[in-house]
Amino acid sequence: MNEDSGAGPQPGGWRLLPVRGPQDVVGGLVLMAVAAFAFWASRDLAGMRGFSFGPGTAPRLFAGLLLLLGAAIMVGGFLRHGDPLQRYGMRGPFFVTVALVLFAVAIRPLGLVLTGILTFLVAAMGSPETRWGEAIVVGVLLTLGCALLFPYVLGLPFQMLPQVLQ
Repeated sequence: MNEDSGAGPQPGGWRLLPVRGPQDVVGGLVLMAVAAFAFWASRDLAGMRGFSFGPGTAPRLFAGLLLLLGAAIMVGGFLRHGDPLQRYGMRGPFFVTVALVLFAVAIRPLGLVLTGILTFLVAAMGSPETRWGEAIVVGVLLTLGCALLFPYVLGLPFQMLPQVLQ
């Protein structure tokens, strides 16, 4: 065996595992960080006592599952060849955040119908591949579904139209 092949332990230290799937390793680390945050955020909630669930049981249970899933994905990045890290685009998250804030601000003065369509179209601006004809049709259908679901099926008192029209 050739001394320069890189196989086997290196003299003077440990050899780190090679990262074969960097996207999986980083994705697993991010999921584990979200799980750690969920554990931290639920630290003041009471856990399970006997057979009864406390308010902190489900968040800790799901955080534990997310931690295990993240660890499995990260280990897979060390064992299998995978995709390299790609450039992260900010357009999608930016427009979805704008749409969420717009919904929170506009739902009372504009009503569910106008706000639903408007926020759906703002969120659709997050992708350069958006086909606007289809986006308008889907936005109208989803808004119609919400307008039927919330007040009639669930009985929630939503304002449907702008305050000016009522």
